[in-house]
Amino acid sequence: MLAQQPPSATAQPAEPAKLEMAISDDAADPVPKFFTVPQMAALRALSEMLVAGAKKAGAPEFLDFLIGASPEARQKVYRDGLDALNAAAKKKYGRTFADLDVSQADAMLAPLRAPWTFDDPPDSLARFLRAAKADVRTATMNSREFAAAASTGRRGGGRGLYWYPLD
Repeated sequence: MLAQQPPSATAQPAEPAKLEMAISDDAADPVPKFFTVPQMAALRALSEMLVAGAKKAGAPEFLDFLIGASPEARQKVYRDGLDALNAAAKKKYGRTFADLDVSQADAMLAPLRAPWTFDDPPDSLARFLRAAKADVRTATMNSREFAAAASTGRRGGGRGLYWYPLD
């Protein structure tokens, strides 16, 4: 039987390996967790049509997270709305909403051109489009990408608007 030798008093403990850190959003694209692939494709196309730069700002991916953590009624509005948008596009043009050209997709968004009222629209697709428009705008304007563009002056940063910024 071999006796174990005590560690020598002069031996230095091995230093742990240093790992380089990275922000996950910089290392990979977010993976949708709530919406199906066709729903997410429609949401990406819709987002960019509603607010220029929404895809670059990550608004569709944020909405995937937000709606996935929302009450069931809100989840139903989005799922049913995206499915209805894809179904209407397939019925009218034979393709999903994400595969439509700009003029075809614009025709699908006709409910957004109806006069605004305080009451929700009776049509479920119109209700979804109204909710999505507000949510995409909010998600885009509150994104890091939008803030970075505003700080570089690409978005105006308060200059040239009707209201003057407070200093």
